Amino acid sequence: MSKDQKSNISNQKSKILHVGIIGSGTMGSGIAQVAATAGCQVKLYDTNQAALDKAKAALEKILNRLIEKGRIDADEKVRIQSNISYVDSLKDLADSNLTIEAIIENLDIKKKVFSELETYVSDDCIIASNTSSLSIASIAASLEKPERCIGIHFFNPAPLMKLVEVIPAIQTSQEVLQKSIDTISNWKKVVAVAKDTPGFIVNRVARPFYGEALRIYEEGIADFATIDWSLKAIGGFRMGPFELMDFIGNDVNYTVTETVFTAFYFDPRYKPAFTQKRFSEAGYLGRKSGKGYYDYDENGKIMGSLDVTSSAVEKSLAESIFNRILVMLINEAADALFLNIASTEDIDNAMTKGVNYPKGLLSWADEIGIDNCVTALDRLYDEYHEDRYRCSPLLRKMNREHKTFF
Repeated sequence: MSKDQKSNISNQKSKILHVGIIGSGTMGSGIAQVAATAGCQVKLYDTNQAALDKAKAALEKILNRLIEKGRIDADEKVRIQSNISYVDSLKDLADSNLTIEAIIENLDIKKKVFSELETYVSDDCIIASNTSSLSIASIAASLEKPERCIGIHFFNPAPLMKLVEVIPAIQTSQEVLQKSIDTISNWKKVVAVAKDTPGFIVNRVARPFYGEALRIYEEGIADFATIDWSLKAIGGFRMGPFELMDFIGNDVNYTVTETVFTAFYFDPRYKPAFTQKRFSEAGYLGRKSGKGYYDYDENGKIMGSLDVTSSAVEKSLAESIFNRILVMLINEAADALFLNIASTEDIDNAMTKGVNYPKGLLSWADEIGIDNCVTALDRLYDEYHEDRYRCSPLLRKMNREHKTFF
């Protein structure tokens, strides 16, 4: 047998062919579609048969829509569907090379599921969590072989969003990390490797997009529509922060903020806003409840117009709002780099591919000038004297040394 033949056999053995997905909700079903499209044999598990039936019907609808748009043909639809089977027992995932959990964000529940799953799968099966904010190290600690555990965080909707954060725990083996990166890359996703810290890359770096917008509103500087218009008209964002919070759900967004705030030992940079807490408590959750920062019709469309008259005064106000939020985002991205959360490239890719920012934040910092970022942050700190506005040591150092990120 030639060296190339031996290499091909070895690669085939190491390739992820059988994938188990735990949880048939929107995220789990989306990941199953991605893996099946890539040619994997997928088993989608849920304890609720009605949920499995719903997931199967939803996939049929999605694939039919893709046919209508000319993205796939009928044969491709059949191929994808035949690659997914729907199961209601964890034992059915026994032949998996990779399992990805996509269930409720509750550490105790995830640990319980992982402990049971490990009794069924082979020793070399990778056990991954799609958690957006929980500690991968804590989840891994529930396993007899914690080195097989890793975070593989997709963004919703999984088939459309290009980014996947891959998060090794301190227990994760290098082999498992590399195999996970290779697999997700083969699924035609952009991989960003992140350190196992609260919020990873996206949910950490994006906090000021919501938090500073809420702070600006609470100070009485501008209303929801004006703030949203400022970020879209001046910054080129697809959605303003209040539109996006309504889209995500105020309950979900507030919980993530509170989780990150607590996990970072109550660092004031991540302090939640009472406005969002009260909206969540009132049941004003956004599109899914029909009312949030905006009112919504039965089709989930905002009632009324979000257009803001672009007079000279409002233009000046809009630029002020946009610049304040942007430098806070840049500061957060720079601090993530300073603390080795991820590489420069992965941080920028995470924000453009994970949450559709118009530009990578570190590239944006180079564009507007790091000196201007430092000056703006120092001005905010001088005004408020809050640690929330402290300038990242990395930004300050780069400004002193006249360096750029790229």
